[in-house]
Amino acid sequence: TYVNKVGPYFNPHETYHYYQLPVCRPEKIEHKSLTLGEVLDGDRMAVSMYDINFKQDVDKKELCKVKFNEADLQLLRDAIEDLYYFEFVIDEIPIRGFIGHLEEGGFLPHTHKIYLWAHLHFNIEYNGNQIIYANVSTKEQSPVSLDEVSAPMEVAFTYSVKWHPTTVQYTDRARRVRDNSFFPKTLEIHWLSIINSMVLVFLLIGFVVIILTRVLKSDFARYNVDEEESEDLDQEENGWKIIHTDVFRFPAYKNLFCAILGVGMQFLTLATGIILMAMMGMFNVHRHGAINSAAVILYAFTSCISGYVATNMYKKMGGESWVWNINLTSALFAVPFFLVWAIVNSVAWAYGTTQALPFGTVLLLMCLWLFVGYPLTVIGGIFGKNWANGFDAPCRTKNIAREVPAVPWYRSGLAHCMVGGFLPFSAISVELYYIFATLWGREQYTLYGILFIVFGILLSVTACISVALTYFQLSAEDYRWWWRSIFSAGSTGVFVFLYALFYFFKRSNMSGLLQSIEFFGYTALTCYIFFLMLGTVSFFASLKFVRYIYVNLKMD
Repeated sequence: TYVNKVGPYFNPHETYHYYQLPVCRPEKIEHKSLTLGEVLDGDRMAVSMYDINFKQDVDKKELCKVKFNEADLQLLRDAIEDLYYFEFVIDEIPIRGFIGHLEEGGFLPHTHKIYLWAHLHFNIEYNGNQIIYANVSTKEQSPVSLDEVSAPMEVAFTYSVKWHPTTVQYTDRARRVRDNSFFPKTLEIHWLSIINSMVLVFLLIGFVVIILTRVLKSDFARYNVDEEESEDLDQEENGWKIIHTDVFRFPAYKNLFCAILGVGMQFLTLATGIILMAMMGMFNVHRHGAINSAAVILYAFTSCISGYVATNMYKKMGGESWVWNINLTSALFAVPFFLVWAIVNSVAWAYGTTQALPFGTVLLLMCLWLFVGYPLTVIGGIFGKNWANGFDAPCRTKNIAREVPAVPWYRSGLAHCMVGGFLPFSAISVELYYIFATLWGREQYTLYGILFIVFGILLSVTACISVALTYFQLSAEDYRWWWRSIFSAGSTGVFVFLYALFYFFKRSNMSGLLQSIEFFGYTALTCYIFFLMLGTVSFFASLKFVRYIYVNLKMD
């Protein structure tokens, strides 16, 4: 049996070591060796004083007596008023309960009573020689009142254990633990919302495909006419054909442009890998922090993808400073992440919470990036440089760029970003609540199949909207589609952040400086990842479309 952590119920990422409370603790605290994911999850398990032996009931046994001074009593009162709960671990099963009880009653006169649970009753279910389920109850004995008491005050902590045989198989243990969680279970398969999203998405994709097919067919019929017919028609060239000598003009800041594509492709691979691993059942309640470990390791090993994609595209665009391109690619996410983490970790360290990473873990993560992530970025970049062919544009680009005509406000870059960001966001808005409730609430997300469908919907909508917006931009004789394609879909990250603000203030009960900094810091990083990932999808979809229409165009 291990004690783990305590923290306020409504601040899921503000957790402290259990032995930071004035409770029964051994003379020498022995910590359990933890995995990387457990440490990242804020776990700090230590051996407890509870003497629990297999199939041996205990009828009320004294754990120890603790003498509280005034500071201890005030600490306990504050913790109980903030609804602190504790977490123990028995045979890899987390068990949780509140450390005290708060009673509010009456209006006139108003009563405010604080009680401490000094007795814990453990219920443990077993099948054969294996533990299936465990929980803890505090209702077996009346609590100790902390009102109108003076220090020093001595309290005897006791516990009891009851073993119950069960027919549940060990293979079903995860479901038994999940279905009887300490936290409220509100996540259900929301088929109606999913079906609604899918119908909307298919309608949207069908609308875009049909409209663009008809419009392009009309455009090809108009542009690909013979010279005699062209003279008979006596029409002036306009639309996207007239900019064929500029449409493949490479964008400004192509070093940064290609770095964004590289890191975006890396996160696209990372997200797909995590969801597929989750669908295969690699993350469950018994593997504490497994998803954190997987994300860190996958990020390091997929760095070769970012290096390859970025440098390959950079060389195709005629770039020469490929070494700088590799360095920029490796730093594009790592530097913002380090800055946010440094601020959050410093505040967590000042508060003394378990969310502050130990020095050894920080050193491990730095070594993982320095000796795995960065070298793989370099290796991927070298392969990308060596295997890069020419860009092979269907149209030649003139030396002098043509002037871009003015456009109405609804065809401006801001309008494109509003449309290109809102539509992908609307496709994931329902699922976003469940993801936020899991990351920043008390839910356990298990609907990975649904998440995979929604992820596919998100990428499909992003690609379709990008193609449509690029067509409208080219039709307005604006050839500067390169950066526009990234920002139009990447602006989904802005809508996700706006939703995060709504969730924080209207849907959650989070409070305090530490929880706020963690929430907004890591949410901003998540939105940045959305920008990189969806911007990359948008660009490659637009590039494929632009190549298609100009390959099928007859040139003079």
